[in-house]
Amino acid sequence: MTGEKPTSRRLILSLIIITSFINPFLGAAINIALPTISQEFSMGAVGMSWVAMAFLLSSAVFLVPLGKLADIKGRKLIFLIGNIIITATSILCAFAQSGGMLIGLRALQGIGSAMVFGTGVAIITSVFPPRERGKAIGITVTAVYIGLSLAPFLGGILTQYLGWRSIFYVTIPFGILVVWITRKYIKEEWADAKGEKFDLPGSIIYLLSMSAFMFGFSRIPETSAIILASSGLLGLVGFTLMEMKVKFPVFNILLFTSNRLFAFSNLAALINYATTFAITFLLSLYLQYVQGLSPRDAGLILITQPVTMAIVASISGRLSDIYDPRILASTGMGIIVGGLVMLTLLTEQSRISYMILILAIVGFGFGMFSSPNTNAIMGSVDKKYLGIASATVGTMRLTGQMMSMGIATLILQIFIGNKPISAHLSTEFMTSMRATFFVFVILCTLGVFASLARGKSDHTRKTSAKRV
Repeated sequence: MTGEKPTSRRLILSLIIITSFINPFLGAAINIALPTISQEFSMGAVGMSWVAMAFLLSSAVFLVPLGKLADIKGRKLIFLIGNIIITATSILCAFAQSGGMLIGLRALQGIGSAMVFGTGVAIITSVFPPRERGKAIGITVTAVYIGLSLAPFLGGILTQYLGWRSIFYVTIPFGILVVWITRKYIKEEWADAKGEKFDLPGSIIYLLSMSAFMFGFSRIPETSAIILASSGLLGLVGFTLMEMKVKFPVFNILLFTSNRLFAFSNLAALINYATTFAITFLLSLYLQYVQGLSPRDAGLILITQPVTMAIVASISGRLSDIYDPRILASTGMGIIVGGLVMLTLLTEQSRISYMILILAIVGFGFGMFSSPNTNAIMGSVDKKYLGIASATVGTMRLTGQMMSMGIATLILQIFIGNKPISAHLSTEFMTSMRATFFVFVILCTLGVFASLARGKSDHTRKTSAKRV
């Protein structure tokens, strides 16, 4: 629906901007605090990475079922519940008494995040006309990157002066504000698939299969992990076959099989996130353990990438309303490849100015890619699929992020094992970091071809692309 008054649209966009800021902030700020959390709870490298990955895993596996549920029951309702969960778990995370407790709460927080990310872009697409959609999405993506920008800096300052628990405290007022405004002032509801039956069996199979694959992948090369990941893949194949026969599937497979633009745009997004998310994780460790910087100073450096993303994403979002998103997004991925190549050349003696340049290049490429790619995806489906399309965008993002962390953790395990990372292991760490970035270069190069393979789309977005 696009009949809302401009004032109502601005209020809705404001709420989406706040949540688009808070969720990435919660995810990225934790990265800078991981060494401190690891020390307090005596966690190894794998356990430390799971503080970040638990959030990603639960978000990734719940996005699709919750996106479909939002299409049926109402996107505002799911958006509201998600924000309540995020706010409540932020309070509980601040009082965590062990690493296991923190990981569990982060997993629960990820479910709330899935509700918010599975509805945010869909709501924007519902209320903004096609000629303004790219601009609105661009602003939303910019909010994501501002959250990512401030996360290393504020996370470093909060961790250094107030402790890592303060990262969760500062987000609570924002969550309360969003819940209050949504309940009091947003009267409209968006449920374009209202009346359809929710596919509970399919959802359960999807959750179990996706969880097995993601969890197993994160623990490779253990034999049990390979078995678990393989079982998850087989389960997803079975899920796909089953969904093709269900009247009201939790995920319409035709969106991938009959919509080339939707399919390849999502594949490009998956690869993009799989090759970029772990950059902050690895460079945070590099700056603190190898370069010997404080959390605050490391955060100041890492802020370069998301700041550049925020600036470029807003501009590229507007451009995607005019020019073919395929060209914009593919160019962005090509720029990222160049930045990743430069990261493979990092040494223990590399200048900070060299790293800042790399982060700016990667940030520019990512900002050029993200908004146009999202605009292309959301403009390629019918209204009743907006929730699932938004959820799919989020699933590609979170699955890619999880894969990125999984690849980084796997390579760390190969070279370091489960030993706590320290300055004494800098040589082994540098080897593992360069190996990880080399893998990312290969994958991202393939992503450029996937982005180009989507075919030419309607660059004005004023009329829908191929619809299912």
